[in-house]
Amino acid sequence: MKLVIGTYTEDLPHVRGKALGIYGADFEAATGRIGPVCLLAAARNPSYLTASASGENLYAVTETLSLRDREGGGITAYARDRETGNLTRLNDRSSRGASPCHIAVDPSGRFVLTANYGADSGPGSVSVHRLAADGSLGDVTDHVQHAGSGPHPVRQAASHPHMTASDPRTGEVLVTDLGIDAVVVYSLDQAGRLTPKASARWVTAPGAGPRHVAFHPDAHHLFVVNELGNTVATLRRQAGRFEQVHCVSTLPPGVGSHGTAGAIRMSRSGRHVLVSNRGHDSVSVLRFSSATSSLSLTGTTASGGEQPRDLAVSPDGRHVVIANTCSGLVVSCGFDDRTGALRPLHSTAVPSPACLVFG
Repeated sequence: MKLVIGTYTEDLPHVRGKALGIYGADFEAATGRIGPVCLLAAARNPSYLTASASGENLYAVTETLSLRDREGGGITAYARDRETGNLTRLNDRSSRGASPCHIAVDPSGRFVLTANYGADSGPGSVSVHRLAADGSLGDVTDHVQHAGSGPHPVRQAASHPHMTASDPRTGEVLVTDLGIDAVVVYSLDQAGRLTPKASARWVTAPGAGPRHVAFHPDAHHLFVVNELGNTVATLRRQAGRFEQVHCVSTLPPGVGSHGTAGAIRMSRSGRHVLVSNRGHDSVSVLRFSSATSSLSLTGTTASGGEQPRDLAVSPDGRHVVIANTCSGLVVSCGFDDRTGALRPLHSTAVPSPACLVFG
């Protein structure tokens, strides 16, 4: 298996970037060993990556406040050799907003959607770009900006979209907005235009700061990790929208508030949800009960480094890989999906790792 690693290359308010761009590494499924690590493409702050369904294209954000003397960040398209993992740059486009932090290909393969976090005091936005037949980036088909704020005086002074995700059942686009404590829902038409679906909008607890989501394989349940609240909310599909039915801390009892939650991933079977805790520097495993639509914390394992920003579950479901951004370490763990147990296996140095993609 191949592992592609997005990184930070420059200093930003929340990170000291030390990398050179996008890296690649072999991943041994039998042992969980990572390496050797090589630079696949020089790039500025490619902090989030996504691959096309075929694996033949890779897309990266350029997480910056300004690019080429213009405000905002960018996105770049690459052709990818699936055998070697080598990348060939195709083209780039403005993301139409500051600090793009997430990029995703919609299920039709015709568009990419980018979440622009925005500046600390400036609102974020979501952009949609058309994809050409070769996977290169075309023109912007839509750009929407959220309005509002939340109770946190710094992190929620304005709207901050943090992720876009496509509903596997309806095709609607869900946007987690950390700044306004909401998951905003849109329909995406064949022209690449976003239309808000106000009736489906879900609002979190004040100050929770929704960051990312993960769908259960049944497509009936949705899990939302709240960055500022260190919680995971379980939502269940009801009457054409998702409603919260449960919420649980990502931290062990007695820890209290300690840092911020990061990535959320679903195990292949749907038995467990995994969440990274930055500051506490751990990965929590939560067991899902379909009978009660609830999660319970089964264990917390040290991440093996500082600030675990991202997680990835291997395609065979037997390993979990952790990107510890501030300590420059990518750590692999064996994962028992029956019990939820994580067992650290191997660690390798990668400068400022921020995103992990298997392919």
